[in-house]
Amino acid sequence: QAARSTRTIVVAGVPAGLLQDDVISDILTIHFQMSRNKGGDVEEVTYPTRNEGVAYITFEDPRVVDSVLKKEQHFLQDKRLPRRYPLAVTRY
Repeated sequence: QAARSTRTIVVAGVPAGLLQDDVISDILTIHFQMSRNKGGDVEEVTYPTRNEGVAYITFEDPRVVDSVLKKEQHFLQDKRLPRRYPLAVTRY
């Protein structure tokens, strides 16, 4: 299995304080598993972190990281959120 760091992305811009942390984690998991977001199987979501509005997403397959990073802009969108939130996605 590839090193954890090669399978992880950093996501900034996560709306903090709107919903419970586990709900935000679920929304992030769904977002990054969707094929339209160039995602794949999520192994783990680390949220909240020491930095407000930042989450770490670890995929099962390191190739998904490259795929996700190729998508020009990610927007976190869910019926439980008041609006779309632009996300900054970078390599861990």
